[in-house]
Amino acid sequence: MVQHSAVMGGAATQGRSLLWWTARAGWAALWAFYAAFAGLEVWNHGVLALVMAVAFFVAPDFMMVIDSRNGGQGKLGPRAVPFYNAAHRSAIPLALAVAFPFSPLAPPAVFAGLLGWLGHIALDRTFGYGLRAADGSRRG
Repeated sequence: MVQHSAVMGGAATQGRSLLWWTARAGWAALWAFYAAFAGLEVWNHGVLALVMAVAFFVAPDFMMVIDSRNGGQGKLGPRAVPFYNAAHRSAIPLALAVAFPFSPLAPPAVFAGLLGWLGHIALDRTFGYGLRAADGSRRG
């Protein structure tokens, strides 16, 4: 396997594979898509769509507050892990976004919110933040 350090050089990139960098670029492209799509929804549907997109973009990280007394040193509290991981799985907002057009109670601002949520997940993955292990530490 070609190591990224051999391709790019430098101490900061040492040990990162080309696959790792490709995955980060893919997540960044996905984030750009979700951000542009959310921007389009805000443009078409106004301030409420903006509020929902921003709220849903920020909301997944509020799961870190659960059991914050038992966290620290880069770890979440063990009781927060299932909630944090559920809020950071892309399948949930993606399934809701796919089901959105078929819902009779579907204000456009909610769709913008789902795009914000998906954008949050993509941005986290771009910077290497994934799901958490049962003890609250970052997974490998």
